[in-house]
Parts: sequence; structure tokens; C-alpha cells
Amino acid sequence: MAEFSTDQLLTDAPRTSRIAKLRPAVILLAPLFAILFQVYVPQLVSYLAFLELPLLVTVYFALMRRSPIAGVMFGAGIGLVQDSLSHQPLGMFGIVKTLVGYFAGSVSLRFDVDNTYVRFILAFFFFFFHQFFYWVLARALLGQLIDFNPQQTLISGLLNAVVAVPLFLILDKMRVTE
Repeated sequence: MAEFSTDQLLTDAPRTSRIAKLRPAVILLAPLFAILFQVYVPQLVSYLAFLELPLLVTVYFALMRRSPIAGVMFGAGIGLVQDSLSHQPLGMFGIVKTLVGYFAGSVSLRFDVDNTYVRFILAFFFFFFHQFFYWVLARALLGQLIDFNPQQTLISGLLNAVVAVPLFLILDKMRVTE
């Protein structure tokens, strides 16, 4: 009977996934495009209002950098720019996307985030997480009575996860190759 220890499991298995290096233009233009899409496209095409592209870009960057601190920076930056261009109270998206970035960066340390199925599940989970914490913050900090419809949020989460898979593949193509 073979004996296993945590020392053998941690040292014998080489880590195949590495920190992704992204081009500076992608780091600047992808969030900007996502935020402008979020602000202007739903005004023209109302049935695309369910898409939360800034959130998906935040999740992607946090997952690929594999660092909670980098995820916090991406989330805070994207959230605050989104706040400044939207009609929401300043800081709400910043706080929520900072939390999402931190947790996505933390999750990326534990899972193989290059797997398409894992990305789908994480995009769905973080959409629900984002919507729930936005609702909590709006009630707790602003005293707003915003409706939280779990069924609608689950459907929107699934649709965002479906969009996230090809979006993440497109962003993967823009990585720096070594």
C-alpha cells in the first residue's frame, strides 16, 4: 500500500499554470471598451442590458494574474471608472468589483483557471456574487430598497457566463507569448 503525504503532493506535482503576461494596450483598452459598452450599448439595444462586461474583464484579469492584490487593483480601477461614467453613486461599483477582484485572484491560486468549464462556473458565480453584494451595499450604505430577484439574477448570470467563455478566449489570444 502506497503512503501519501502532503509534502509529496505539494513538491512532486509541478505547477503547469503560470501568471499570464498581458500587453499594456490590452490592460488599458479592454476595460475601457467594456465600460463604454456597459454605459452606451444598453441605451441603444435594451436587450443587452444584462451584460456586465466590466465585471467579466475584472474577473479575467484577476484570474490570469493569479494574485489577489492585482485583482484588487483591477477591480477598484475598473469599478471606479464605471462609477464615474454611470448614474450610480460613486464608489458602489468600485467596492463591489474590488471584492470580486480579490476573490477571483484568490480562487485562481487554487484552481486551474485555464479550463473552459472552470471559467464558465467562475463567471457565473462572480456575476451572482457581484449582484448580491451590490444589493447588500445599496441597502446597507445608501438605504435604497433595491429589488433582488434571484431567478432573474441566475438567468443573467448564465447568460454572462456564456458570453464570458468566448470573451476570455479572445483575451487569451492577446496575451504575451514567451
